[in-house]
Amino acid sequence: MKTTVRLLVTTWLVALVCGGCLPAQDDALRHRWFYLSTNFLVADNLPPNQALLQRAAAAGYNGVLLADSKFGFLHAMPERYFDNVAAFKATADESGIEIIPTVMPIGYSSSLLYHNPNLAEGIPVRDALFVVEDGVADVVADPPVELPNGDFERAQGHKFAGWDWQDNAGESIFADTLVVHGGSVSCRMEGVGAASPEHGHGRLSKLIDVSPFRLYHMQAWVRSEDFETPGGVRMFALAPDGRTLSYNDLSVKRTQDWTCHHVVFNSLGYDQVRLYIGVWGGRGGRLWWDDVTVEEVGLLNVLRRDGCPLLVRGEDGTEYEEGRDFETVVDERMGTIPWPGSYEVYHEPPVIHLTQESRIADAQRLRVSFYSPPIIHWGQITCCLSEPQVYEILRDQVQRVNELFEPPAFFMSHDEIRCANWCQACRDRGMTPGELLADNVSRCTQIVREVSPDARIFVWSDMFDPFHNADERDYYYLVNGNWAGSWEGLDEDVIIANWYFRPREQNLPWFAARGHEQLLAGYYDRRDFVIEQWLADAQRLGAPVVGAMYTTWRHGYDDLERWAEAAWGGGN
Repeated sequence: MKTTVRLLVTTWLVALVCGGCLPAQDDALRHRWFYLSTNFLVADNLPPNQALLQRAAAAGYNGVLLADSKFGFLHAMPERYFDNVAAFKATADESGIEIIPTVMPIGYSSSLLYHNPNLAEGIPVRDALFVVEDGVADVVADPPVELPNGDFERAQGHKFAGWDWQDNAGESIFADTLVVHGGSVSCRMEGVGAASPEHGHGRLSKLIDVSPFRLYHMQAWVRSEDFETPGGVRMFALAPDGRTLSYNDLSVKRTQDWTCHHVVFNSLGYDQVRLYIGVWGGRGGRLWWDDVTVEEVGLLNVLRRDGCPLLVRGEDGTEYEEGRDFETVVDERMGTIPWPGSYEVYHEPPVIHLTQESRIADAQRLRVSFYSPPIIHWGQITCCLSEPQVYEILRDQVQRVNELFEPPAFFMSHDEIRCANWCQACRDRGMTPGELLADNVSRCTQIVREVSPDARIFVWSDMFDPFHNADERDYYYLVNGNWAGSWEGLDEDVIIANWYFRPREQNLPWFAARGHEQLLAGYYDRRDFVIEQWLADAQRLGAPVVGAMYTTWRHGYDDLERWAEAAWGGGN
């Protein structure tokens, strides 16, 4: 694949040198956008958003890429929502700002999963051991799992027994007998940056035995006191070959009292995993850990759809029937807390209740297989790429957004798709993740064209860029395979919102060689603007760039005018 990419780029460069080059870069960018994520349900958001439109117009912007999770379920919005949208649209029209709405949440899929949380992509749990007691079957760890000395009660000086290794015992990691959550000892981390000035490491680790494709829950109590790098506090599982198995963000605060934090991971194909707790990039302040545990869990966030079958069988191979041998299995909290489309990392999972006519005996050992979605970072869940209902919901979304805005363009939100190609609906198609995504983006493009034939279509670059997330690596988060070839589903007239500056020498000409115009999505809350160099490099490489976008994820618009000055000279 990499050879193919190089050949494509080489062929394009030869054509450029020989005179068959692409159109020259326009002096004026057609699309001068800024990104705005908002919530039109909150009336207080309207005045600052209207003021932002007016500021942007004065600085030469002519478009706003508009995101609101409510675009995914407009049918559920009250009248005041549409009143606020109408007021925003009026100000945009007066300011000469086009509204380009985001649709197709393929990656950050919560607004789609609002309709049906079972449409999340799930990773299989295979043959988990459940044992029946008094008409109820619940999971039993197989093999038994434990984290020796997770309560830190056994220490020699400041070295904790049971753990395989720890950083800087007695320098930045200490046995604390004064501040504890349970028992008489906790693990205190203090002065991490001084003890590890290069990396800020303050970590403990333990290798444990697990069964492949089982679900595990890790829990810890954490306390902090003016801890300068709470975002670097982590607890996770790592496979022996280096693959990260869990991506739950702990959201530890700079100062907090004892708080319980959770991580859940699927062991995938591994029979051992290494557990970590600690801080990466640590500096000053104090952090405590106590009562760290690990357990195998059962039907947590169990998905119920045809593409994620639930199988309950005896150890003799007998398959038992839902409704006949056991009651319908549902996790009532799955995808509903605190609101529809939102998933908890951990809660008490449901158990299996036998029916009165059940063929399953008391004390019987069962093997249970099911699917559960991984939760990435701060709550990201990805939808399945194969379930037909996904496309019904996407079509409805585009139709409703089109009726609301009558926009000149749509922006497809394919971005950072971090789990795919595990469920039976996907595996039955016999396709790679790249092929699944190529099919998906082609179908999404067709939906937009059927709803609004004249609308321009944009999409984020990363999932179609072989120099970014669409390369040949197999360990992109929790994807089963890689995204190579995803770009085959993109029509030439889909405009690429390129947001990866670093490989510009490769990806700018690569997309150009495939016939795509590009919009450069810069800023990203960094004061060191690179947009001038990016545009100049695109000009030098002959890549047709038709726009630039001030892109902030933190709702930071202090640099709106200065960035416009750098990108196109500012003003109208």
